[in-house]
Amino acid sequence: MQKNKLYNMNCEEGLKLVENNTVDLVVIDPPYLINLTKVKKPTKFNNYANDILDIKDGFNREILDLLVQKMKKINIYIYCSKLQVPMYLNYFKDKNCNYEILAWHKTNPSPLVNNTYLPDTEYVLFFRQKGVKVYGNYHTKAKYYLSGTLQKEKKMYRHPTVKPIEFIERHIINSSNEGDLVLDCFAGSGTTLVACIKNNRNFIGFEREEKYCKIAEKRINEALKQRGNSK
Repeated sequence: MQKNKLYNMNCEEGLKLVENNTVDLVVIDPPYLINLTKVKKPTKFNNYANDILDIKDGFNREILDLLVQKMKKINIYIYCSKLQVPMYLNYFKDKNCNYEILAWHKTNPSPLVNNTYLPDTEYVLFFRQKGVKVYGNYHTKAKYYLSGTLQKEKKMYRHPTVKPIEFIERHIINSSNEGDLVLDCFAGSGTTLVACIKNNRNFIGFEREEKYCKIAEKRINEALKQRGNSK
C-alpha cells in the first residue's frame, strides 16, 4: 500500500490491505459511543448518529485486533467518549500496555447542564507496549490541551468532530520520529495527515465518506505546498 496517501474506504477494508508490523504509530478518532437513547434522527447537525449505532455491537474490538497486527509495537492514541474508556482500558490491559489518559478541555462548551457536568472534556487514551519510547519535551508532554470548540474549523472543513491540530501534533512528536509511518483509519477532514506532513512523518489514511476525503485531500495538498515553499 502506497504511503502518504488517503484512501476512500472504510477502516476495516483498508486495514486488511496494510502490511502487518509496518506501522510505527496510530492516531485515531473513531465514532464515539454515547447514550443511545439521546441519539436522534440524523440531521445536518447530527451526521454521526449512524456511526454511533455501528459500534455498539463489538465493532471496536475487531478494528483494534487489526490495528495491533499492523503496528510494529502497540503505540496508539484513541479519542473516545467517557463510555468507551473502560472497554479500551480492559483491551490494552490484557496486552500489558502502559497507558496515559489525556484530555482536550474546551473553554466554550455547550451549556447543557441539566443534572450533569458540562460537556467540556474529550478523552484521549494513549497505549504503548513496554519498550516503546516517548519523545518530545516539556512543552509537548502536557496531558491536557485547552482551546475553544473549534467552530471556525468545523465550518471551514465541514466536519462535525474536527480535532485541534496542535494537540495531534504533540501526539506525533511525542510518539514517533521523522520518517516513521503514522496510520489514521478514521481520517475525517485530514487533521492527523496534515500534522504528519508538517512534522515530516509518512502517513496512510482511510476515510469512508467521499465528501470528507475531498476536503482532506485539499488540506493535504495545501500542507505539501506549504512544506515545499518553506524549504
